[in-house]
Amino acid sequence: MQAVSPSAAQASAPDILVEIRDVYYSIGRRSIFAGLDMSIPRGKITAIMGPSGTGKTTLLRLITGQIRADRGQILFDGMDVASLSRRQLYEMRLRMGMLFQNGALLTDIDVFENVAFPLREHTNLPESLIRNIVLTKLQAVGLRGAASLLPTELSGGMARRVALARAMATDPELLIYDEPFTGLDPISMGMIVRLVRQMNSALGITSIVVSHDVEELKALADISYILSGGKVAAAGTFADLHGHDAQIVHQFMNGLPDGPVTFHYPAPDYHEQLLAGSR
Repeated sequence: MQAVSPSAAQASAPDILVEIRDVYYSIGRRSIFAGLDMSIPRGKITAIMGPSGTGKTTLLRLITGQIRADRGQILFDGMDVASLSRRQLYEMRLRMGMLFQNGALLTDIDVFENVAFPLREHTNLPESLIRNIVLTKLQAVGLRGAASLLPTELSGGMARRVALARAMATDPELLIYDEPFTGLDPISMGMIVRLVRQMNSALGITSIVVSHDVEELKALADISYILSGGKVAAAGTFADLHGHDAQIVHQFMNGLPDGPVTFHYPAPDYHEQLLAGSR
């Protein structure tokens, strides 16, 4: 399949940066996606939610070209990700930034060098300019004074902010956040929410946030998707989702223990299985 040029894509869909078209993906016999359709608008914050095991992180891997769909298309700025050569895929990824779930800081180097790492790896910028960029990014997340600290000397919230500065170092068009609120106290969580919103507005970037934290996303997302059964169960603003009549959406948005998502993994009858062991 021929890759579409970015300019052609912008002419047909100028407001969409990432488009998922009728995507199917399975791991062994287990179906993860079965006809998934989704559009990520430029310059907006899009939340991807859903119960555990619905493929949220898998979707991020598809978007970044780490894995390929069995059927369907993933388009980034009009380019079919699956059709890109290794060089083109590498160039595409340089237009993306990633905030990993645990921060994934390099523990043997200090904060400054962690943020400088992508610049040293992917550019030929002079040291003086790298220094200015790193200090600017650390200033943006409030940690310029922590530049000489090692990751082991940081709190969880500080480490997540350093990881955000590193993700922004190359000025990406798309920032991807995989569970950015996990393990954070309420104050640190509030800081990250504010930073994501500020960075998105100030830099005009596009953000995808994968999270289970409904309340934090309510104050953050412009549009939200809830995944279930390999497809989009609901999409829209948080007001749209709270008013949705699908049981899975109602259960997820309200954190209810009873509903389509059950507590027990499918298993044989409990009493029969116990009795079988005693025969």
